[in-house]
Amino acid sequence: MSGVGRIALAVVPGREGGLIDDVAAHGYDVTARCSSADELASVLAASRSDFAIVSSVERYLNPRLVAEADAAGVRIVAIAETDAGRRHAANIGLHEVVEGDADWARIEAVLLGAPLRAEALPGPTGGRGNVIAVWGPAGAPGRTTLAINIAAELASAGHTVALADVDTHSGSVAPTLGLLDEAPGFAAACRLAGSGALTRAELERIGQRYSSPHGSFWVLTGIGRPSRWPELSAERVVATLAECRKWVDYTVVDTGFNLEGDEEIVSDLAAPRRNAATIAALREADQVVAVGSADPVGLSRFLRAHVDLLETIVTERILVVMNRLRSSAIGSSPAAQVTQSLERFGGITAPVMVPYDRQATDAAVLTGATLYDVAAKSPARVAIGALVTQRILPPAAALPDRRRGIRWPSRARNTMRAAEVPAAPTVSRLRG
Repeated sequence: MSGVGRIALAVVPGREGGLIDDVAAHGYDVTARCSSADELASVLAASRSDFAIVSSVERYLNPRLVAEADAAGVRIVAIAETDAGRRHAANIGLHEVVEGDADWARIEAVLLGAPLRAEALPGPTGGRGNVIAVWGPAGAPGRTTLAINIAAELASAGHTVALADVDTHSGSVAPTLGLLDEAPGFAAACRLAGSGALTRAELERIGQRYSSPHGSFWVLTGIGRPSRWPELSAERVVATLAECRKWVDYTVVDTGFNLEGDEEIVSDLAAPRRNAATIAALREADQVVAVGSADPVGLSRFLRAHVDLLETIVTERILVVMNRLRSSAIGSSPAAQVTQSLERFGGITAPVMVPYDRQATDAAVLTGATLYDVAAKSPARVAIGALVTQRILPPAAALPDRRRGIRWPSRARNTMRAAEVPAAPTVSRLRG
């Protein structure tokens, strides 16, 4: 083999020319140029290709091609120009998908992604996944940002992950990640759970996929219109999270801020409650990440709301994170001052500090991506990575044990790449 790998192509004509130039420029050999998925499937084994790059439309990607690639040991990467293309790939079980404007570096990163979990071993490690709820008071302390990036860090550590938006007031996971929210995934899951029809296959059908070379994860988008909150009843949320435990290793839940129960102002005790989804998610969670903003106003809001949180769930399951730490809002030694305030007024010890990095978070919002994908060395991303590896994952759990000694399939369902994340100085100093 003269190049570093053999690649077969089946892409739309407008993309083929530039892709061939990129393939050749980076030392790969083009083994086949096909005009349809069926044509590529027919020649794939004979071409002795290592990889295949296809356009994510029905003409160039179909179940037959995916099956032939599995049999021949060929890794497929699909290029999706639209969300419909991404969904088409997901519907036939292919999740190695890049955006239509992806450059060669992005495509190659997915091509050469780390080996993934064997399909013979589906479901979460140990048979029961974990639920992590991210909660914070009113005032936008960064619940969604933290939930998204916790999910990204868990995925980068080699675990299967689903991110669920359960906020009935202002769900924003979908727009933050640049996903469509016309058909909210979590609401659909709740409806299916209410009728006893929610299964792993249904979750993968209604879920959307955030693809990343560092680690991909599922997303169950939230309701776009707050008026749809009755669809997320407590019973349905509990049933949906129970099914998610069977589906993935970790389910990260972005909750709402309001913990009011409404019992004192509603005469019909059987009527649905707007905050029931948030309260149910918090009570079902194995761990609750309580996030506040590290400034005088944010601290005040957090300490008042923290009292309500303690009345909702047990204290041992709460991990406090103070977001957007900066000396410009707190003064000198901001970490020490925030820590002292939390301990003095709330009895909170060993909080995790996430530095304020506006440039990185703005870049993530602009591109609809995670911090890991746009600014891996950002102080905020490093702190969240340390939070996950040191405080959320069990010791020595960088990867599931069952990855050792098994044969990897050629086609992977999500990217698993272990990441050694150094602890942020502010975090390590605060650990008790």
